[in-house]
Amino acid sequence: MNIHEYQAKQLLAEYGVTVLKGKVAYTATEAESAARELGGPVWVVKAQIHAGGRGKGGGVKLAKSVEEVKQLAKDMLGMTLVTHQTGPAGRVVKRVYIEDGCRIARELYLSAVVDRATSRVVIMASTEGGVEIEEVAEHSPEKILKVAIDPATGFQPFHGRQIAFGLGLKGKEVSKAVAFMRGIYDCMVQKDASQVEINPLVVTEGGDLVALDAKMNFDSNALYRQAKVVELRDLDEEDPQEIEASKHELNYIKLDGNIACMVNGAGLAMATMDIIKLFGGEPANFLDVGGGATKERVTAAFKLLLSDPNVEGVLVNIFGGIMRCDVIAEGVVAAAREVNLTVPLVVRLEGTNVELGKKILAESGLPITPADDLADAAQKIVNAVRSTH
Repeated sequence: MNIHEYQAKQLLAEYGVTVLKGKVAYTATEAESAARELGGPVWVVKAQIHAGGRGKGGGVKLAKSVEEVKQLAKDMLGMTLVTHQTGPAGRVVKRVYIEDGCRIARELYLSAVVDRATSRVVIMASTEGGVEIEEVAEHSPEKILKVAIDPATGFQPFHGRQIAFGLGLKGKEVSKAVAFMRGIYDCMVQKDASQVEINPLVVTEGGDLVALDAKMNFDSNALYRQAKVVELRDLDEEDPQEIEASKHELNYIKLDGNIACMVNGAGLAMATMDIIKLFGGEPANFLDVGGGATKERVTAAFKLLLSDPNVEGVLVNIFGGIMRCDVIAEGVVAAAREVNLTVPLVVRLEGTNVELGKKILAESGLPITPADDLADAAQKIVNAVRSTH
């Protein structure tokens, strides 16, 4: 789960991370009031969407008067902001953040991420702040500093000093950096975040360290114990189909293709997507119905797949271990009848109660094409979709 910049800053501030004063606004009039309350003389108007690269897309503007703040907010609110992370469709701006300005001496990069290879939180930093860290990693990897934190000890001052010295910080800047990083680490661990990114982290002319931007992602599997974090969720920033999927405990991610996939198990789902591409097709989604799905959940999953207007065919690939093939078959048949199926459907079943599952499909009277194995299933759905063009 993602949250907005201003929300991330509110969370980080609770852990002693230095941020500038700011207020969120949903209208130009609210933006004007926020600017007057902050006092100026310089303000920054920031579009709030769940994507990076807002500045390059025109979503971050400097204002030198209250009137200019109001006009910039009026221009931004309702606009479709396109960045390298939104894709060509962009995101509609529904709120802006009015923030104090500051005198910047240096721009740095700082983040904390979960390194799955070591199962540790890694603090990453670079002197190349304000630019895409991916570009730095590609062209100047030696400029990225990394320190892994042992969960048995947690963050220690020497971790922070190692990063601070590597960034060229001196004097009181070092102790401020250590406290800054401790705050990020503690917030990340206690809030079950998967990433905290500060880009840029600025050193002001007065020698303070300030999070000029903030991005936080959270582990969705831990949200059951993070009620306050869940309250920050902005459904307007999420795909409607993914929202619907979450209501039925389905792992669903929309893609750009035209062949929908319904699979049980993440690994099998990825293999199914790969083999569709191998035979020249394009998957429309990643969908894992899980190992213990009910007929109702399978029905909901099938209806979800067909709600995508780009879908021209459906491939169901189930290996029945915990999941029974007859349950899948019943769900598929029920959903196909309810939505009046008009696109090709190929089903490959294997495992527990497979013969019963195949019998249910065969006796349904629906135009369902059975498949013997995964390769056979992929070939059949790709060919079926091509024949409809």
